[in-house]
Amino acid sequence: MQRIDAHQHFWLFDKDRHAWINDAMHVIQKDFMPADLQPILQQNNIDGCVLVQVDQTEEENIFQLNNAVQFDFIKGVVGWVDLQADNIEERLRYYQQFNKMKGFRHILQGEEDRALMVKPAFKHGISLLNKYNYAYDILIFPDQLKYAYELVKAFPDQRFVIDHIAKPYIKDKKIDEWKKDISLFNNCANVYCKISGMVTEADWKQWKKEDFAPYLDAVVETFDTDRIMFGSDWPVCLVAASYEKMLGLVQNYFAFFSKDEQDAFFGGNAIQFYNL
Repeated sequence: MQRIDAHQHFWLFDKDRHAWINDAMHVIQKDFMPADLQPILQQNNIDGCVLVQVDQTEEENIFQLNNAVQFDFIKGVVGWVDLQADNIEERLRYYQQFNKMKGFRHILQGEEDRALMVKPAFKHGISLLNKYNYAYDILIFPDQLKYAYELVKAFPDQRFVIDHIAKPYIKDKKIDEWKKDISLFNNCANVYCKISGMVTEADWKQWKKEDFAPYLDAVVETFDTDRIMFGSDWPVCLVAASYEKMLGLVQNYFAFFSKDEQDAFFGGNAIQFYNL
């Protein structure tokens, strides 16, 4: 079974365009490109990755698709389109020519309207994705989980994946409300979850592997091992952990699972979900 990193990014750093990368994250205030990641994946026996957007522009899609054409280890791209646009179907048709375009994402976590995803215009865009065989990545904070549940229930045939386990407050050890809300997805066969981005929600300097166990337990309890996938969130993870440390965290946790379950988590589920 191929091992897949289901969530990583590339960028040519621009302090205005990437204003979210603030001075506290100075370690990633620079360019990160495929040639930087390739040796890291090889060293860690990862066969390929899914490249996810950071800018909410269609120029970003072309930039990332060009990266994917040049480097075979990039197995798929999750891009951005304006799901609320009048011409959304025309844009989805346009991307059909790119074999590596596998899905789309909107940075819902940053929206002032926390319920944007359940507004009619947004849902109209979502309603068209399945027709063109596109997945949808849900990027949210815990306060939006209830809206995400409403969204996925409205589209039972659409493939969804929750990025970064919905970014629980690991640093503050707050779990109860997040756990209650994430458990709603237990009966949603169309919804997967990326076990990714956890170290950046913990104490960057002083996290320990024990900090993550209750959150991992809750995710596995909700999604079982056939609807979870590994993602590094590289290079964002570098603010809190090296690729090796972050990978070691999940390898340590899943070491007691069966080989089939580990194969599914470290590749099989991502391959199936994104049609890699």
